Amino acid sequence: MTAPPSSVQPIKVGIVGGTGYTGVELLRMLTLHPAAKVTTITSRKEAGTRLDAMFPSLRGRCDLVFGDTASADLTTCDVVFYATPHGVAMADAAKLTAAGVRIIDLAADFRFRDLGVFEQWYKLPHACPDLAAEAAYGLVELNRDAIRKARIVGNPGCYPTTMQLGFHPLLKAGVVDAGHLIADCASGVSGAGKKADMDLIFSEASDNFKAYNVSAHRHHPETLARLQEMTSERVGLIFTPHLVPMIRGMHSTLYARLNGKGLALGNEGLQALFSDAYRGEAFVDVMPFGSTPDTRSTRGSNVIRLALHRPHGGDTLIVLAVQDNLVKGAAGQAVQCMNVMFGLPETSGLGTLPLAP
Repeated sequence: MTAPPSSVQPIKVGIVGGTGYTGVELLRMLTLHPAAKVTTITSRKEAGTRLDAMFPSLRGRCDLVFGDTASADLTTCDVVFYATPHGVAMADAAKLTAAGVRIIDLAADFRFRDLGVFEQWYKLPHACPDLAAEAAYGLVELNRDAIRKARIVGNPGCYPTTMQLGFHPLLKAGVVDAGHLIADCASGVSGAGKKADMDLIFSEASDNFKAYNVSAHRHHPETLARLQEMTSERVGLIFTPHLVPMIRGMHSTLYARLNGKGLALGNEGLQALFSDAYRGEAFVDVMPFGSTPDTRSTRGSNVIRLALHRPHGGDTLIVLAVQDNLVKGAAGQAVQCMNVMFGLPETSGLGTLPLAP
């Protein structure tokens, strides 16, 4: 592994579930992180396998071997990332936090304040309600102070990241009808994870475009709960996810109806809301009014790009949001949280520019 300068004690990092797409993204960023060193990585199925045998992209950068998830001693780590199915992190949380280990969970175990909602949507009883109550929600731009002090962070879902950052300036300023928000969102197939699913094989997903889980998607209650915290008005959200025939990338088109206050601001005032809200944020790019960001412009980076449109000068404002679903939508955002938790520069390990073409 690439080590930080010898004068600095590296953060000892563990990764549980390192064989999936988010796991290898974590490795890609953490092997080049100036202040962190991955010391433990586990897999239920690949214990004993060298990482670079499974991921040739890591040759020359990583000589670790997958450990057995059931027997690995994670208490030697400073922080453990869980790139696992829902329910895994909460089973280990009490033991690890008691040993002083911090947790960043990329699944849904610690995203919800209302555990009844979690149990309804994920069909699991929560294993540690007391720890869930103290966990911080890992959307750094909106929750930085809580993350800085947290022992446990629940990393946001990929779709919720775009919707929250896209709607937040409008709800906070009270310039839209909060009860009638619409989000049409599209993700590359990697968002479904690495699994044998007929809908995700090349012959089915290629040259095709479709909506899925239209009436009920797990990211809807997560997003709705967090949007509700931004305003005193009752929030209503229609969220429709789509599958796009590309490996990675996410494009969300968000619609909100301007109220009298919003109409009075005009285009320049609405643009200023976003510029002011995200001024100084390294990973939020507020583009000029009327821009059309594309997913390629964020591929491989931790950046989300936002652009505003107001068709025909009417009362509907459209926010376009693009990001890499595996980076800002998952692993990159998790590393960003780690940086905040350990008092590091927020951009540490996250300086990769988007790939083009």
